[in-house]
Amino acid sequence: MKIGPKYKIAKRLGAPIFEKTQTQKFRLKLENAPKGKKGKKNVSSYGLQLIEKQKARFTYGITAGQFGKYIKQVIDSKTIHAPDDLYKKLETRLDNVVYRMGLSNTRRFARQIVSHGHITLNGVKTTIPSAVVKEGDIIAVREGSKKTKTFAEVAERNKTNTVQDWLSFDTDKMTGKVLKMPTLTGQDVLFDLGQVIEFSKR
Repeated sequence: MKIGPKYKIAKRLGAPIFEKTQTQKFRLKLENAPKGKKGKKNVSSYGLQLIEKQKARFTYGITAGQFGKYIKQVIDSKTIHAPDDLYKKLETRLDNVVYRMGLSNTRRFARQIVSHGHITLNGVKTTIPSAVVKEGDIIAVREGSKKTKTFAEVAERNKTNTVQDWLSFDTDKMTGKVLKMPTLTGQDVLFDLGQVIEFSKR
């Protein structure tokens, strides 16, 4: 999915939504950016909700069509926990889980890892990045891929990478498990999924 210059998009949305923009230097630039005529104070509620939608979609790196499908499913379900349910749909994509387990340093590369056949889901090779994982599922690097350059830095990266509490990961075996479903409560996210839902209900 081509999205254009990441720094420019992140600056426009006012959040370090891409991995390459999540540096202290870029965060300080955002915090110190002048609020001119185009500042957030002058943006309508519609505009603010659109910004939140774009921040969420770009964070996960999925197309507008895919994102819209997830939102429609949540709205059609008439759930009272719409933001939390949308968060679960985004987090339980296989590519995101591969990223969360530290097998990739970006979600974009995680999608490539899955689509190139390096990952198994419950012992079966899976090449669909949007495949949905469930509680108890086992995600692993395919045996023939473990010693490739693709995963050469996993052990080093996971010395500082903290796997979220709904997942477990064994670096030596390159195997992880979904311990439970993720919840939005308590998560430090860069977007407001409640605003995203409201925008999509218009």
